[in-house]
Amino acid sequence: MANTCLQFSGFLVSCIGWIGIIIATATNDWVVTCKYGMNTCKKMDELGAKGLWAECVISTALYHCISLTQILDLPAYIQTSRALMITASILGLPAVALVLVSMPCINLGNEPESAKSKRSVLGGILILVIAACGIVSTVWFPIGAHHEQGLMSFGFSLYAGWIGSVFCLLGGSMISCCSSDTPSQYAEDRFYYSKQGATNPVPPSSANHAKSAHV
Repeated sequence: MANTCLQFSGFLVSCIGWIGIIIATATNDWVVTCKYGMNTCKKMDELGAKGLWAECVISTALYHCISLTQILDLPAYIQTSRALMITASILGLPAVALVLVSMPCINLGNEPESAKSKRSVLGGILILVIAACGIVSTVWFPIGAHHEQGLMSFGFSLYAGWIGSVFCLLGGSMISCCSSDTPSQYAEDRFYYSKQGATNPVPPSSANHAKSAHV
């Protein structure tokens, strides 16, 4: 029962983390850039935002974005972050599906419990891979943007990516840890079979046969 609750909790946490990864991938508010200083730029209304797909100018009267379509001309940190976040978003679907069909309340025919356990472990590993992709992207992107453009602050998309990566790391660990076959089940099976064997009638010994034959 405890493993079931832990697996279900890990599934919910992983789904929330995957949604955070998707939000971070789809939005462009990764870093907020400024040429002078954040307080000065806010007063002058000259803030900018940069993400995986576009670079935007943010002001009260204007919100204009320029798409980053020149793939070969983009810095390495943007290209790598794009690839990792897209990979994480795509891997989330099979990972969540594997964990869902391995729940104790779902049966696919007369399959053994070991098959469910293997699917759950595979789903947990995929979720951990998603977490690794998200962590690398959300750490490398602001470092690269800082070296390229100087002053900046973190945006909403970056926080969503961090939270999603942490949730996926936590959920994947919970699923992987609770999905292995517990030794208590094997101990109960051994106890059951030994008990069944003990109830079998004991055959008469050879000494009793010899005594009855002598009489």
